[in-house]
Amino acid sequence: MNRRLFPTRLLAFTLLTSTVALAQGAPPIRSVIRPVLNMYSSPTTDADVVSQAIYATSVGVLEEKGGWARIRTPDDYTGWVESNALVAPPGGPYGSGKNTVIQVRSLFAHIYREASVTKHAPMLTVPFETTLEMDGADARKSERWIQVRLPDGRTGLIQAGDVGPVAASLSVAETIELAKKFLGLPYTWGGTSSYGFDCSGFTQMLMRQRGYVMPRDAGPQARWERFAAVEKADLQPGDVLFFGSAPEKITHTGMYIGDGLFINATTHETPMVRIDNLNEAYWTKLFVGARRVK
Repeated sequence: MNRRLFPTRLLAFTLLTSTVALAQGAPPIRSVIRPVLNMYSSPTTDADVVSQAIYATSVGVLEEKGGWARIRTPDDYTGWVESNALVAPPGGPYGSGKNTVIQVRSLFAHIYREASVTKHAPMLTVPFETTLEMDGADARKSERWIQVRLPDGRTGLIQAGDVGPVAASLSVAETIELAKKFLGLPYTWGGTSSYGFDCSGFTQMLMRQRGYVMPRDAGPQARWERFAAVEKADLQPGDVLFFGSAPEKITHTGMYIGDGLFINATTHETPMVRIDNLNEAYWTKLFVGARRVK
């Protein structure tokens, strides 16, 4: 995904005002309290979605007006969100205190009010990679249930099979195995979660699983200083592929998985996460180049 429609002057203004705000002191930290929160290019839902932030993510608030907040996410991306989707966690930034944190490793996970899946509907359903605080030293209620403290101060219970420790860096083989679990999920413009990815959001997530914090959009990803160019004949699993009408007009990305195949979130033919063949005419025409972490 490459946001070529985002106005250059607006981007420059955003960067300038962010710098001014930061110069006046560190921005207040808030936590996202929606499962997936759309970030817009301007403070209205009529604007284009530029990215997303998932539940419990800590974000910096750069500016507020009229029920909206301009935030900065951990990957240094900015956008406007509805202010009521953010909360100041009691006790300081969520996930940074004394409580152990765990991460959702299923595609989705329900959080319940009690240790039962039948008595009440889930309190909420959070996506893959959501990081949650265990509620103190006695959070493990049974082999099946873990009690978590939510960013708004409430507690809930999550099934142990849905979570694990915050993942260490995965190998390329492990990353490809993980990537295949997302097959069939819908393509969503601006998407960064298992609720729906766009191409660069999906590739960024896969690289994050390998331990790399890569830029959000396809164009900056292709220019990332941690990458080195790779010839098509020398491709290896884990290499990142870039597509577009020209090297300076990158509009799509995916991860090579071997045997001429790559996995990507695409709108081509079927809008979903899918595996495609790099040697098909459609992709051969658009292929611009490949990159590998140095």
